[in-house]
Amino acid sequence: MTDIRKDSVTFHTVTEDEAGQRIDNFLLRVLKGVPKSHVYRILRSGEVRLNKGRVDASARLSAGDLLRIPPMRVAEKKPLGRSPAPAATFPVVYEDEALLVIDKPAGVAVHGGSGVSFGVIEQLRQAHPDWRYLELVHRLDRETSGLLMVAKKRSALVRLHEMMRNNVPDKRYFALGLGHWPADLRHVKLPLFKFSTPEGERRVQVGPDGIAAHTVFRVVTPYQGFTLVEAQLKTGRTHQIRVHMQESGHPIAGDEKYGDFGFNKELARRGLKRMFLHATSLTLPHPLTGERLELKAPLPAELSAFLASLTPYGQDL
Repeated sequence: MTDIRKDSVTFHTVTEDEAGQRIDNFLLRVLKGVPKSHVYRILRSGEVRLNKGRVDASARLSAGDLLRIPPMRVAEKKPLGRSPAPAATFPVVYEDEALLVIDKPAGVAVHGGSGVSFGVIEQLRQAHPDWRYLELVHRLDRETSGLLMVAKKRSALVRLHEMMRNNVPDKRYFALGLGHWPADLRHVKLPLFKFSTPEGERRVQVGPDGIAAHTVFRVVTPYQGFTLVEAQLKTGRTHQIRVHMQESGHPIAGDEKYGDFGFNKELARRGLKRMFLHATSLTLPHPLTGERLELKAPLPAELSAFLASLTPYGQDL
């Protein structure tokens, strides 16, 4: 790999081995000693260029891409023995030489950045320094729990991204919506577009200029004042389930961005201190062997306990 200097502009040609990585993860890996906040700042400001153009932190590298990296300051050395991210392991649902699927807990970001020092991927890398390759296949919101795929081989990552572009994986979530969800409200097709608030917070809303988004909902259990639904993603847009449920009049219980903020305080007093959204099942062919994988993650104990406190619809309060 080209020597990437921190004191001058570097032009680096992406190799086959580096292809498929997110540009932010690549920079964080090769620019040792550069503060993470600085890496994300130069990406936002456009100082990093990919094939002479501005680039988003989530962009994927392809072999032959030309990457311009500006000069950067190096962080002060940390005391010896101190790790940049604490090593951590997570409940493993599936693992082989190419793919790792974990049951991510709520409250943990999938990767560092945007005010988060580290996430699942950094902790896994710290816990498994012998693993030569480890990249996120997709994302889950910090407050969403459940199934998260991590590629252990670049060939697996490339194939999984191809499958996701073609809507091959069947991804389903359990969500608790406020109110009585009508049984005939199954297909929600509302275009979504991303924007930032004046405070810099990332948000999503429905609008005619948005990108097509499709979620299929199925009522699982109706309760007094709530409905447990299964949401099947037909597209994978940011905050898709959360915004589709909000726009349908049934925001997710405990959702701090798109929910009923006043009622969320009442829910916290009743024991629900997080968003009720959980990635519960994943069905797809193995990226290398083609073997059918059917993976499941049951509801976490705190969500099951909250459901147990509710009154089924139709029963007396």
